[in-house]
Amino acid sequence: MHRATLEDVAALAGVSIKTVSRVVNKEPNVSQATQEKVAAAIEALNYKPNLSARNLASQRSHLIGLVYDDPSAYELPSAGYIINMQEGALKACKQENYDLLIHPCNPRDKRLSKDLQALVEQARPDGIILAAPLSNMPKVVNLIERTGTELVRLSPGSSNGGFSSIATNDEEVSAEMTAYLHSLGHRKIGFITGHPSHKAVAKRFSGYKQGLKNCGLKFSEALVMTGDNSIGSGEICGEKFFARKAPPTAIFAANDDMAVGVMRSAEKLGLKIPDDISIAGFDDIALARQVYPALTTVSQPLAKMTENACRLLIQAAKNADRSVVQEVIPGRLEIRETTGTPREDR
Repeated sequence: MHRATLEDVAALAGVSIKTVSRVVNKEPNVSQATQEKVAAAIEALNYKPNLSARNLASQRSHLIGLVYDDPSAYELPSAGYIINMQEGALKACKQENYDLLIHPCNPRDKRLSKDLQALVEQARPDGIILAAPLSNMPKVVNLIERTGTELVRLSPGSSNGGFSSIATNDEEVSAEMTAYLHSLGHRKIGFITGHPSHKAVAKRFSGYKQGLKNCGLKFSEALVMTGDNSIGSGEICGEKFFARKAPPTAIFAANDDMAVGVMRSAEKLGLKIPDDISIAGFDDIALARQVYPALTTVSQPLAKMTENACRLLIQAAKNADRSVVQEVIPGRLEIRETTGTPREDR
């Protein structure tokens, strides 16, 4: 069966081969009417671009790399955070006829630098989206910079230098969640911090402290536990909190995985949520809606953040536009079933 070519599409649409190529590659300055004619011809002929020829002609790989912390490195891994990132990146890539290369890696692996160097040399992506905590690691950022590959950092938590970044308002919205718990009547609000390498997660701790201050509550180290962003660490922290003679009436975890871990520890002890303990998380991964009771959390617009990062890289590849963009997309509270008034107020 004859496979449709660029020439076939051009002939059916009544335009030049160059015009078809520009439409396929989503280049600017093509009229809407022409785009529609070419799109109709592509659909009628079931035309599939020759990726190798396209890449050779444009001197681009039409490939975006998504580099992130491998969840399997944790004792009880959760892929919810990763799925949200992939969802946004895939949406942008599909619309722009790009492919997405996902590359999990362990930030604690001594071979990390060689691994990323090989990725860039072999795949030659048009750009890389670097997720936290890798986006906070100078050796990783500098390595990618030396290869000349375009880079966007997700939730870097610190100054970006000459790189674009997309983040959410971690500190502000965490203060808002703390104030919400206070509004329910909670005066002993515990907090579980994440892995120290995640600078954006550290901002959530700062937001918790600011929220206490805004509500007239004193900060106490005794109400803080240290986790590592995993479900297992949240469960351990929950067990330690509940072993106390006077545990907190509400626990705010710096991510949903740890919050679910606290829920597990509460269930083991026969505690009712939210009657005996209110629990809140951060991220709004799919698991937050699937557990019972459904988790109150902060919805981090991670899919949108990754989608926008992908579009920045694709535009840079098309137009050689290296302007630095630092975008903040606000999060919002998602009030569900794991938070309520403390028992003594009932």
